Amino acid sequence: MKFTLSWLKDHLDTDASVDEITEALTDLGLEVEEVINPADKLKDFTLGYVKHAEKHPDADKLRVCKVDTDEGELQIICGAPNAREGITVVVCKPGMYIPGLDLTISVGKIRGVESFGMMASERELELSDEHDGIIELPSGEVGDRFVDWLAENDPSKVDPVIEIAITPNRPDALGVEGIARDLAARGIGTLKQRDYVPVPGDFESPIKVSIDEDTLDGCPHFTGRLIKGVKNGPSPQWLQDQLKAIGLRPISALVDITNYMTFDHNRPLHVFDADKVQGNLRVHRAKGGETLVALDEKEYTLQPGMMVISDDKGPESIAGIMGGQETGCTEDTVNVFLESAFWDHVQIALTGRALKINSDARYRFERGVDPEYTLEGLEHATQLILDICGGEASKVVEAGKAPNHARAYKLDAERVQSLVGMDIPESEQRQTLTRLGFRLEGEMAHVPSWRPDIMGEADLVEEVARIASLTKLQGKPLPRVTDGIPKPVMTPTQRRQSMARRTCAALGYNECVTYTFIDQASAALFGGGDDATMLENPISSEMSHMRPDLLPGLLQAAARNQARGYADAALFEVGPVFHDGEPGDQKTQIAGLLVGRNGPKDVHGASRPVDVFDAKADAEAVLAAIGAPAKVQILRDGDAWWHPGRHGKICLGPKKVLGVFGELHPRVLQAMDIKGPAMAFTIWPDEVPLPRKSGATRAALELRDLQAVERDFAFVVDENVEALTLVNAAAGADKALIEDVRVFDEFIGGSLGEGKKSLAITVRLQPTEQTLKEKDIEAVAEKIIAKVSKATGGVLRG
Repeated sequence: MKFTLSWLKDHLDTDASVDEITEALTDLGLEVEEVINPADKLKDFTLGYVKHAEKHPDADKLRVCKVDTDEGELQIICGAPNAREGITVVVCKPGMYIPGLDLTISVGKIRGVESFGMMASERELELSDEHDGIIELPSGEVGDRFVDWLAENDPSKVDPVIEIAITPNRPDALGVEGIARDLAARGIGTLKQRDYVPVPGDFESPIKVSIDEDTLDGCPHFTGRLIKGVKNGPSPQWLQDQLKAIGLRPISALVDITNYMTFDHNRPLHVFDADKVQGNLRVHRAKGGETLVALDEKEYTLQPGMMVISDDKGPESIAGIMGGQETGCTEDTVNVFLESAFWDHVQIALTGRALKINSDARYRFERGVDPEYTLEGLEHATQLILDICGGEASKVVEAGKAPNHARAYKLDAERVQSLVGMDIPESEQRQTLTRLGFRLEGEMAHVPSWRPDIMGEADLVEEVARIASLTKLQGKPLPRVTDGIPKPVMTPTQRRQSMARRTCAALGYNECVTYTFIDQASAALFGGGDDATMLENPISSEMSHMRPDLLPGLLQAAARNQARGYADAALFEVGPVFHDGEPGDQKTQIAGLLVGRNGPKDVHGASRPVDVFDAKADAEAVLAAIGAPAKVQILRDGDAWWHPGRHGKICLGPKKVLGVFGELHPRVLQAMDIKGPAMAFTIWPDEVPLPRKSGATRAALELRDLQAVERDFAFVVDENVEALTLVNAAAGADKALIEDVRVFDEFIGGSLGEGKKSLAITVRLQPTEQTLKEKDIEAVAEKIIAKVSKATGGVLRG
C-alpha cells in the first residue's frame, strides 16, 4: 500500500516528520517497507541567476553563461535552447551527483572553454520527463535551496511516498483514511472528520438494478446512479500527481476518480458508459461458457456460478474484479452509470483465482471492505465527478441492503494486564477505542463496520496494547516454583507413541514422515479411496484422498529408494490414518516395513532375505515396549493386502486386534513397484489396554527357585492343521504349570503317508510350590496328549 505524505495529511492534521510517522506506523503493525523522499536527492542543489550569456566561440549551439551562485560567479557552458541572460536556474556545482544522469559532475572543458558545473533540466533531476530546456524559475533568491523553493511553490514534486505492508487481517489499512485513523489514535495528529452530504437526484435513473435470488449471498447490496452530461477529459493536476506518486498512470478523469476512491477509502467502484448499456443491469451467476473482453483487453470465459453484471445483451462486468471493455468509458463518454456494491470476499477470491485476474478491486474485495460505506462511497464519488467532470446526477437506484455486521464485546480493563502484561488506565483504554471508531456503551464496545478482524474480547485488548505500543512492555522474572515435581504433561497415548519410536529406532528402523494425503489407487489397495475420504480441493492428483493406512506411504518411500539403488530398507512411521470422513474415524497407527535383505552380502552367507518372522519379532518388541500383555493369540484372516498364508493377527481375542504382521500381497507389491520380499507390521496402540494401576512403580520381580522341566512331543496330524492350533491346545492343558510351548520341528512325507505331517513341540513346565516328580510330569503329559488329540485329531508319533 503506497501513499504520499500530502495525501495522508488530507485526512490527518499533523506536524509530525516523515521519520516520526514511519516509526509510528511500524510500531502500530503497519510495517513500513520503503520511503521514497525526492527531497533527499535534491537537497544540495541551489538557485542561481544568469547575469550574462554569449555564444560559444567554437560551437553554434552552446552558450557560455556567467551565473551568480552562493559561491560567487561561475562560468557554465550550456546547450539548452532557453539558456539566456536574466533567468533564475537550478545550479549543479562540481562534486554533486545528478540522479537523472547517474553521474557526479566535475569541472570540464568543452571546445577549449572551461565549465564549472551545469544548469539542470527537470529530467536530469528526475522531476519529470521534460528535457527540452533547463529549469526556469519565476522567482527565487540566489543561493536558496531548490527543495525549499519546491516545497513552497510546487510541493507535489517533493512529496514523500511511503509504502507499508498490509497483513490480511487489516483491510481497513488499504485506504489512506484507515492509516490516518491509526496514527490519530496513537496521537500523531488529529483525524479530520468528513461528513459527505448526499447528492440530491434531479431525475429518475433510466437504468435500474437487480440481484438474482441465488446471488444475494455473494452480493447483498448493490447501488448506482446515472450521471449525464459529464466531460471526461484529463483529471486535475492534484489528482494526477497523487496517482503518479503511487505508481498509477492517469487515464481520464472518470477512471482516475475511481482509482482515487480505491486507495483513499478502500472503496473500489466502476463506471459504465451509460450510452453503451442496453436496458437494465442485473447481478447474477454465470451459466458457464459466456465470454467477456475485460478492460485489460483479454477475453475471459466464465465458469458456472461466477458472479457477473449483465445488461439485456449479456455480461458487461466480472463482478467486483474488472469491468468489460465494451461498456468502458472513453474520452467521448457523456453519460455514465456509477456502481458501488458490496461483494462476498470468498466468492471474489475464487473467481479471481480461477480466471487469474489480479486487480486492485479484487485485492480489496477479497480482503474485505466496509459494508456500510457502499452507499456513502457512491455519494462521495458522485460529488467528485460533478466537481471535476460536471454533469447532472439521477436519484440512487438500489438493490438489496447492507449486511448487518454489528457486534459488541465486553471491555474488561483488567484483561490488558492479564493478557499482555501492560498497566493501562481504563480511561486511556476507552479513549483509544473511541479514536479507532469503536462506540462504547457502558462495558460494551461496539465494533466499527470497517474492522472485520475484531472477533472477541481479546481483540479489544490487542487494539489497546497496539496503540499504546508493545515496546513499553517490561520484562519481569517468573515466580519460582516450590511445589515439588510437576505432574507429567504427556498423555498415555503420547508416551506410547514416544516409546514406539524409540523402540523402532533401536531395532534399526529409519523413521519416515509421509504425507497424510495419497492417490486414489494406492488408497484403494489398502481399503480406502472412497468418496468419504476424498479431498474437496486436493493440491495435486497424487494427493486426492486421506490415507487409510501408513503402509502406502512407506511403500512409496521404499520404491523411491530402490529406484536410486538402495534395495534394502527398514522404515517405520507413527501417525494418524482415516477410514471415514468423520473426526471419530481417525486412529493412530504404528507401522514398520522391511524390504530386501537383513544385511549386506558377505562371504559367510549370513545375509538372507527378510522373512515373516523378522516382522513378527519386531512387532512383538514394539508391543512389549508400549505395555501390551505378554500372552496373545496369533490368528489368520487379515486384510486383503496381506499374503493369505504368510501373515498373522496379534489379538487378545477374536475381536480385539492389537496388530498385524506378515508378508505383503504380491499384487500390492507389483502395484507399488516394489522389488523383492517385503515384510511389514501395523500396530494399533489405542487397542492396547491401559494398565490397571497408574503408579510409577514396577511390579515385583518374580524369581523361581524350583527347577523347570522340558518335555518333547511329536504329533502326527493332517497337513492342513495349523501349528498354532496345536500349540494353543498344549498350552491349555495345565495353565498353572505350563510356562511355554514352542514348535521345533516339522516333518512331511516318508512313512507318515499322504496328507499327514509331524509337528514336534517342546513344553516347558515351571513348578511354583514343589519340585516335580515323575508321576506329576506323566500326569501333565497325558493331559497334553489328550488336549492336542481332541483339538487336532492327531496322535502321538511313535
